[in-house]
Amino acid sequence: MSFTNHLRQLARPIWDAQLIHPFVVALGNGTLPEHKFKYYILQDARFLGDLARVFSAGAVRAPDSESALRLTKLAEETIVVEKSLHEAYGAKWRMSAKQMTSVKMAPTNYAYTRHMLSVAASGSTAEITTVALPCAWIYCVVGQHLLKDGPPKKSHPYREWLMLYASPEFAEVQRWMRKKVDLWAKTAGRDEKGRMEESFVISSRYEWMFWEMAWNEEEWPV
Repeated sequence: MSFTNHLRQLARPIWDAQLIHPFVVALGNGTLPEHKFKYYILQDARFLGDLARVFSAGAVRAPDSESALRLTKLAEETIVVEKSLHEAYGAKWRMSAKQMTSVKMAPTNYAYTRHMLSVAASGSTAEITTVALPCAWIYCVVGQHLLKDGPPKKSHPYREWLMLYASPEFAEVQRWMRKKVDLWAKTAGRDEKGRMEESFVISSRYEWMFWEMAWNEEEWPV
């Protein structure tokens, strides 16, 4: 078994729970209230800014030029490609890019990004790629799961979101990340592998919590 498949096995119950989360189910069948989707998109816009920083940190420590270039590209694509989707929704809601990125982070979003940035500050490129892997991999799994019976109708309110995350281009991102993590894990020591396992599971938990956060439209309690 590859190291990344081993990681997925560790987090399997968490991943399975995501596919039946009410936010994900409603997103897929188009019954998700728009105000909940709007909350999610605005929080995700904030999340992506920090995710790009995580990829950039991985590029700085990359052991080879190919990996450095690809991680740099991932940082750029995180900002450009996914941000364009957010801004399309923002235009619908008559919100500028500045307004979207000025929304305060919810508690779960803040905690998740601090978890990743902590690894980015001190971890190896293998650890940094691993802490970000659930984000790319889970969204690919969710997107493909929701479109297992074919593409959504043109009238589906969240068609653009579903098409992006079920796309072959998005799937390729997680494949590259998994390939690199598997390669680097072969020479990683026991302690480093332990940190990779822990951060992967924690990120997987936060991915579930992100759906929960959006479903409940979480706010700071005090």
